[in-house]
Parts: sequence; C-alpha cells; structure tokens
Amino acid sequence: MGILSAKQARKPWYAQGLRFACQSCGRCCGGGLGYVWMDDDEVEAIARHLGLEREEFRRLYGRRLWRGLSLKEEPDFDCVMLDGESRCRVYPVRPRQCRAWPFWPSNLRSRDAWEWAARRCAGIGQGPVWSLEEIEAKRREMRV
Repeated sequence: MGILSAKQARKPWYAQGLRFACQSCGRCCGGGLGYVWMDDDEVEAIARHLGLEREEFRRLYGRRLWRGLSLKEEPDFDCVMLDGESRCRVYPVRPRQCRAWPFWPSNLRSRDAWEWAARRCAGIGQGPVWSLEEIEAKRREMRV
C-alpha cells in the first residue's frame, strides 16, 4: 500500500459521489426558521413567473434583512412559495440557494452533517449518484 498523493489526501468524504433525487415533499422548504436569499435577477424571474411587477413581488413576498432580500415565511416557518400541498409554486425559477439543495456547504461539511440533512430530506440517498464534479458545481452556487 503506497502513500496517498497530496491531491488524493485532499479529496472530500463524498469524492465517490452522493445519491439525491428530489421527492417534491417540501420538507426542505419549511418547518424551521431560515432564509432564502435572492438577487435581483432571481427576483425578476420569480416575479415574472408569478405575473407580478418586481416591486409588487418584493412587497408581497420579500423581506429586507441585513444581507439582502429573502423570501418571507409563513407563521409556521414554511416558505411563502409553498402551495397547499407543500409544492413550490416557483420551482422552475426557484432561487439559486434552493436549486443547490442539498449540496450546501453546511451539509457537505461531514458525513454526519449529510446524514443529519437526510433525516429531513427524503431525496437524500435516492435516485442517481451525483459525481464529485456535479456536487462541487452545486456547492459553489451557494458561494456566489
């Protein structure tokens, strides 16, 4: 058995890939205090999808916070974009943060963090294996 190269030694715990397929359950979008940050392009796309002017969308569904604009939450902490069946009303144009789930840096920090996220997300462990390259691309979306 040889010594690992520096590149091999730095590979993340998920280097062999991870299984994920969204189950459209909405659990990642509710039940806990959180923030869904949106940039101007995302606001524009969501407003257009809903047939609203940008400012009307911001007034109805946005909240201005220390870091920028976030989607509002319902009193039970569900995202305001969930419909009555826990489906996202803006799924085709959802914010980057939502598109990157579950490949958030916080979930990829360790195998334990991933397994903790899996207790909440029915899609983790399902479907096709996402490659390291695909996972890293999604993870990077969260940093933009």
